[in-house]
Amino acid sequence: MNPTAPPDPQDRPARLTVGVVGAGRVGPALAASLALAGHRPVAASGVSDASRRRAAELLPDVPLVTPSEVLARSELVLLTVPDDALPALVEGLAETGAVRPGQLLVHTSGRFGAAVLDPATRAGALPLALHPAMTFTGTAVDVQRLAGCSFGVTAPGELRLAAEALVIEMGGEPEWITEESRPLYHAALALGANHLVTLVAQSMELLRAAGVGAPDRMLGPLLGAALDNALRSGDAALTGPVARGDAGTVAAHIAELRRHAPGAVAGYLAMARTTADRALAQGLLKPELAEDLLGVLAEDDRR
Repeated sequence: MNPTAPPDPQDRPARLTVGVVGAGRVGPALAASLALAGHRPVAASGVSDASRRRAAELLPDVPLVTPSEVLARSELVLLTVPDDALPALVEGLAETGAVRPGQLLVHTSGRFGAAVLDPATRAGALPLALHPAMTFTGTAVDVQRLAGCSFGVTAPGELRLAAEALVIEMGGEPEWITEESRPLYHAALALGANHLVTLVAQSMELLRAAGVGAPDRMLGPLLGAALDNALRSGDAALTGPVARGDAGTVAAHIAELRRHAPGAVAGYLAMARTTADRALAQGLLKPELAEDLLGVLAEDDRR
């Protein structure tokens, strides 16, 4: 007996037509990922030249139309606009009658849960909040990065399985986040990822000022090891002059930053205080050394 051939993605049941409102960095990548699972992108909206280029690269042959036309053509709609624009967009789509009963409406904001879609829900839409915990470039590499990416999922209980199934189809890992926890969840990601970029860019600038020719090559192994240690061990991975209580070294750092990069001083002080507090709590920083260290930080504050 011949083995059964795997089904063609187009032959799977419950395949959906997909539309994207807001062809920024996120929407086209998610739609392209859903296409790999057998769904069919049929429409997108985007007005900037960059949006049009992204749509052309990731969603070839998918027409760019108005947001209301995207909803008219699609069973599953991805609302991938900036957080602050989302409430007004949802309200506008609902008020103009663009939302259809039974239509899956998915937003990708980390800040909001499903409640922001209430105007559309009252019009009969099925609301899902699916936030990929990933940074996006707006290129095809984003589709590959979705493999194993965690998604913050919030939806009504009856839609939870549908929401999680969509995430799995995109190659992601669903992580349930309650409605009230969405802002805290998003703040945690911003603290870890967005601020990391700022810190790394600032560090590279300072290394160049110190005469280092390839700061990226110098930082790569160091930061990779630090990140790996932190993910494995948390605060126990703390090292450096603050965790050791080297008040003199910290004072020298601050003096040099004031001379060469005064804009970096406030961030250094804030992170040094937080690091000292956490090192103390973990027993890594000896209280008698912490006194001198915190004295240096407080003295600089008074300046």
